[in-house]
Amino acid sequence: MKYMCLIYADEAEHPQPGTAEMAPLMEAYMAFTNDIQEKGIMVAGEPLQSVATSTTVRLRGGKTETTDGPFAETKEQLGGYYILDCKDLDEALAYAARIPTAAFGSVEVRPIMVFD
Repeated sequence: MKYMCLIYADEAEHPQPGTAEMAPLMEAYMAFTNDIQEKGIMVAGEPLQSVATSTTVRLRGGKTETTDGPFAETKEQLGGYYILDCKDLDEALAYAARIPTAAFGSVEVRPIMVFD
């Protein structure tokens, strides 16, 4: 079963590139990513650019509306994701708990819907 792990953190609180805090975080991400790749668990995964680069699209009354930024005002923003191929939810949750941002942000785990 495939699960998407959506990684959320407050960008204002997240370590920034070039700071002393960023290097250990990136090392932890590389170790985690290498482990799940070697085990054949990782299907895909990518970090996202800052929420400041996002655009939200809505269709209202037959007209397309676009706005800068995320769709909702929240303290935590989506910063990246992994798609994992796990035997069950328990295994997916165990891997999600190892994602470094889980220590200061949150990781939402959702099964990927399969259409027959």
